[in-house]
This record gives sequence, C-alpha cells and structure tokens, in this order.
Amino acid sequence: MVTGVSRYQGGLLAARLSEDDSIERVIGVDVEPPKNDVGRTEFVRADIRNPIIAKVIASAKVDAVAHLSVIATPFGAGGRTAMKEINVIGTMQLLAACQKAPSVRKLVVKSTTAVYGSSSRDPALFTEDMEPRALPRSGYAKDSVEVEGYVRGLGRRRPDIDVTLLRFANFIGPNIDTPLTRYFSLPVVPTVFGFDPRLQLLHEDDGMEVLRRAVVEDHRGTFNVAADGVLLLSQAIRRSGRTSVQFPSRAVTVVGSAFRRTGLVDFSPEQLQFLLYGRGVATKRLAEDFGYTTRYTTVEAFDDFVSGSGLRPVIDPVRIEAAEERLGGLLERLSPAHV
Repeated sequence: MVTGVSRYQGGLLAARLSEDDSIERVIGVDVEPPKNDVGRTEFVRADIRNPIIAKVIASAKVDAVAHLSVIATPFGAGGRTAMKEINVIGTMQLLAACQKAPSVRKLVVKSTTAVYGSSSRDPALFTEDMEPRALPRSGYAKDSVEVEGYVRGLGRRRPDIDVTLLRFANFIGPNIDTPLTRYFSLPVVPTVFGFDPRLQLLHEDDGMEVLRRAVVEDHRGTFNVAADGVLLLSQAIRRSGRTSVQFPSRAVTVVGSAFRRTGLVDFSPEQLQFLLYGRGVATKRLAEDFGYTTRYTTVEAFDDFVSGSGLRPVIDPVRIEAAEERLGGLLERLSPAHV
C-alpha cells in the first residue's frame, strides 16, 4: 500500500511497483484520485487521518506500507493547520492501523534531512546517528521529527515489522515541482547578503529507485539519501542562467512571506534556513546497506533540472563569458608582473 498516491512521488512509486510481477497487488490511498497513470494500482479513496485506514489495511491484508503522505508545504495542504493534521495525526492513525494488522511486515517512511536543521554551527556532514544543533521549531521539519518519533515507537512495539526510515535531501529534476525548483526558476533569485550555502541535492530518479528498493528489499534502519558532492548557491544560480538580488538577513522573513502571498514560491521557515546555511549529509550507510550509488551527483542532478525544465538564461551566457574574459585580461594587466 502506498499513501499519498495522488501526489507526484506517491503515484510514481505505485506505478513502478505495479510493474513488478512478483508483487501480487498494489493499493494506492489518498483523498483524491491519481492525476497520472499508476499502472495496475488499485486506488482507494481514504483519508489516513480517519480510522477507516485500519479497515483498508485489514481487508486487503496489506503486508508492506510505503508512507509518502507527509506534506512539505502549507500551501499544498490548505494551510499550516491542515498540513500538521495530515502529517502528524495522519501518521499516528496509519501507524496505529499497522500495529493492529498482523499482516503488516514492512513499513517504509519518507522523511527528510531537514530534521537535522540548518545553522552556522552544523558539521560538514550529518550522519544518521547525529542530533541537530537545535530541534526544528516549526513547519515540515518539526512535523518530520514528530513523525520519526512515532515511527520508532512502532518499531519498538512491533519488532517483527521491518521499519525503513529514509531521510531524503531536496529532490530536483526535470519533472518534479518543489519550492526549490520554483525558486531557481524565478527570473531574479533572492539571496541573503554574506551567505553562500552548500546545497546537497538528489535527482528524482535516484530518489524513486531508493524508495522502490526499500519496498521490495529488506533494509531495516534509518538512512540518509542524497547525491554525492555539493553545489554552492551562487554556482547553482549561475548554472541556471539566473541573476540574483541580495537582501540583508533581517529581511529574510519579510521576503519569504511576500513570495508566499504571491503564490510564486511557498517558502517555509526550514527552507529559508536551508538557503541561509545549507546542509550536507553522509550517505555511507545507504551505499553499504542498499549497495546503491546514485546515478547523478548533486551537480549533475541540478544540470539535468536546468536542461530538462527548459530554463532560458536571463542574461546571454556568451555575453557573460566575454565579460569574464575582458575582466581576466584587465586583472592580468594590473598584476605585479605587468607593472
């Protein structure tokens, strides 16, 4: 059973699982039907916040649950209150149903590296055993911390269930629509003066493959899922052909609120922190346990997003290259060797 099947990632996972002949039946659960083709997946209209989800699991004798119905942005959920209800209350109801169902033997939960937070005191790379410098106080990150706590509780109460917790870096790619892809699609990208964070990303194809493997294979535990390497925000803006405008740090909240009101980008507090300080995670455990190395590095994933999204440079790159050459020549003439 896949929750959140009407959303892009949930629908794509359900479609890929339905292609596996070894899987007898795939059930997709959501409050709305899937917008895209999900193969032979059977859609069940149900709200995971409602106890009826227990009847769905029991009647179908579900043996594996992939929980992808944790929402990252208030705008998509209908407001912060609705978002928290879906993320936290919905997860509690789903886990209670899994606990009662003797047929359930596997639980895969999509979480986020945002649980580590973002601050100037962070280590270069977070491992799965590290705690954040400060617990997230709001939004998607706070919800995810609570969700992870409930998931670990289920693991203690039902040790016979293989629980896989996947902490994903920010997804990016030519097809997925996220606040980050919308951010880099803006004609003028807002940045904070004096900050140039390290961004570690994950190509959407790699993310879906890890999710698929987590469902069809046995991988108990918590795993960071991210591509190799990092990309500075300034480098990403240049690679996307955008131009940036800098704001003082004290104006970050005001600028974020302005973008939310216009509907251009749904900036949450943890996303704003990420664009201030960045974040890096270690993926050694994923490579060793899953035996999987991401096909795309962070830079390659970002470049595929740029090329596949049809972004057109705001400033002609030929003119930028010519200006850089002129500047380089001027600096060379002014160097001590030429004085």
